[in-house]
Amino acid sequence: MTSADASAAPLPPDSEPGYLAAVTDLLGALAYGELCAFSQLAKDAELAPTLRHKSAIAQLAAHELRNFTVLSERLASLGVEPETAMEPFVPAVDAFHERTAPSDWLEGMVKAYVGEGIAQDFYREVSTYVDADTRALVLQVLEDDSQADFAVTAVREAIAEDHRLAGRLALWGRRLVGEAITQAQRVGVERDALASILVGAPGRPGADLAELGRMFARLTDEHTRRMERLGLSA
Repeated sequence: MTSADASAAPLPPDSEPGYLAAVTDLLGALAYGELCAFSQLAKDAELAPTLRHKSAIAQLAAHELRNFTVLSERLASLGVEPETAMEPFVPAVDAFHERTAPSDWLEGMVKAYVGEGIAQDFYREVSTYVDADTRALVLQVLEDDSQADFAVTAVREAIAEDHRLAGRLALWGRRLVGEAITQAQRVGVERDALASILVGAPGRPGADLAELGRMFARLTDEHTRRMERLGLSA
């Protein structure tokens, strides 16, 4: 899907106003997340130990910026200013990043893969309950195997050179999962419109409490798999 394709698809013609607000919240939260990911990766590139690492991380940052542009175009096509859609999520997302500021580039790579991965999994779960075009857009911007592959390779190479790093990075990963799930819960409940995607609204089915519990269990399971791929204990 191209940027133009992403911005052209409208919501279903029978959508009620509450659904437009819900989709606006979903895309606004995603857009701000992508903008912050771009900023964080740009900082990580400055800390990278070699020109090869610096170049690779800069390219990952550019990818996040392209995703932000695609989401902004879709919001504009819905008649919503991107900044207006993002604003409600600034406090929660900024608080997460303030609490999880990496101390070096390796912690930055673990955060990009593990911490951001949990947020991405959360939005994938939410996208199950939206229309097909919106879901396709969400999955498009969350598809980023290059970032995952680079982070895994970089962390594993560093641990192979210095095994002492494994313990510190494992503790960091465990801290990230708690903070990221807290952020996902905060984002999901503080906005009624976004919460309505998950729990449903008149004419729109959602998840019951049991399914919400299973959803957060899946987020934790995916975190464990990511940590294992990094060579770290969850």
